[in-house]
Amino acid sequence: MIDHLGVIVRSYGASLQFYTAVLAPLGYGLVVEQVGQAAFGPPGKPLFWIRTGEPQVSIHIAFAAQDRPAVTAFHAAAIKAGAIDNGLPGPRPEYHANYFGAFVIDPDGNNIEAVCHAAG
Repeated sequence: MIDHLGVIVRSYGASLQFYTAVLAPLGYGLVVEQVGQAAFGPPGKPLFWIRTGEPQVSIHIAFAAQDRPAVTAFHAAAIKAGAIDNGLPGPRPEYHANYFGAFVIDPDGNNIEAVCHAAG
């Protein structure tokens, strides 16, 4: 349904470094970088954009993970990159039986998640 998503970030450099670190365990990397903006995704597919500006609202973004270890690696990378823990890696049966996610707060106050829906 969604082709791509973009968010405004206060510090482009800090956010570029943060998302480069936290998306790597999920298999996503920097795809495009232009003046004041960058996009991440699988090779050749810019799906998630950051752009310099003043964020107006905080949002929730959930990135797909291939497996549960990738969710755990995402959380560890995010904490190492300066994120605030907002939910340790683990099952979330209140969402559905196979939901395994981890949540962090990014440098701009957004709730960022990695989630795997595969049976564990």
